[in-house]
Amino acid sequence: MTLAPAPARPLQIGPIRIEAPVVLAPMAGITNTAFRRLCREYGAGLYVSEMITSRALVERNAITMRLIQHHESETPRSVQLYGVDPATIAEAVTILVAEDRADHIDLNFGCPVPKVTRKGGGAALPWKRSLFADIVQRAVKAAGSVPLTVKMRKGIDRDHLTFLDAGRAAEDAGAAAVALHARTASEYYSGHADWSAIGELKEAVTSIPVLGNGDIWSADDAVRMMAETGCDGVVVGRGCLGRPWLFGELAAALGPEGSAGPPVDATLRFVSEAFRRHAELLVDFFEDEDRGCKDIRKHVAWYFKGYPVGGDLRAALARVSTLAEIDDLLGTLEDAPYPGAAAEGQRGRAGSPKRTALPDGWLESREIAAETGAMMRGAEIENSGG
Repeated sequence: MTLAPAPARPLQIGPIRIEAPVVLAPMAGITNTAFRRLCREYGAGLYVSEMITSRALVERNAITMRLIQHHESETPRSVQLYGVDPATIAEAVTILVAEDRADHIDLNFGCPVPKVTRKGGGAALPWKRSLFADIVQRAVKAAGSVPLTVKMRKGIDRDHLTFLDAGRAAEDAGAAAVALHARTASEYYSGHADWSAIGELKEAVTSIPVLGNGDIWSADDAVRMMAETGCDGVVVGRGCLGRPWLFGELAAALGPEGSAGPPVDATLRFVSEAFRRHAELLVDFFEDEDRGCKDIRKHVAWYFKGYPVGGDLRAALARVSTLAEIDDLLGTLEDAPYPGAAAEGQRGRAGSPKRTALPDGWLESREIAAETGAMMRGAEIENSGG
């Protein structure tokens, strides 16, 4: 059943007004400039970069400096930072602001990857209350007039929840908004997101927007999440894999008239055109046809999920090296209507619940011991999550 569109509710992030209250969640290797441009073509929203490691930015790592670049069509420009050291994160924020590289900065405290959490980073970090507060306070100060937001999880596991304390601390520190992925680190992406936690956070954090994340696979899901939790907007990650037009559907459902692009009719021809456009933008992003076509290969299964595209053709698309090859292969397809449920639902790997890897003695205190600083800096590696 399709729900009626929700009343238009623009999202205000500091001075930035987003006509449709929708945010693209950072995903490593996915939300590069090419994908952000493609999603933006379908509808209004806030489109965030891949997660950037603060230390790599401070050290001006060549790959990192490329990842923080935005196309001239991208407004507002949004960058997500990850780190564990307050001084390093503040320095990274200072670089983004002083060099006019971002209009919005987000801090990631949601990564559940073991090699991050076992160093005290990601979703493990908010357990250390003073460290979390110090990072957000310094980052907000360094950001100045550029709005800074926080994305987090419910906590480490069901016995070690942190989201209410962290939400209030972020609000007190001057964050412009907080976003909650309604799972714990131990749940990874498995099971069902606990939307009730988003409602709890909305009740606890009252002066800034609260955004909900988790299990947004369709516009109906977004409308339902906002209705059930009272949240001010939604953050969409895996639901848009191979479905960049989801942002058009979200804008039509949640934004004012004119915030969405052309109506979406997800026939096989429509999907093929989106896939081809994505490949073209990747080639432009990498400035290398071979590299761009190699990158689109990982998107094949997501785009054609549920559509009558044979295994041989899927395999061939997963081996392409040129845009001409893509054109030739897509040219063999006959159009087909949207397959409905077969193309919907979960996308990407969910993983399974697992005990969160943590530093020795991490849960014994909610304060950070001085000697753990060097160990935690090892968490500043390239990873996605949240």
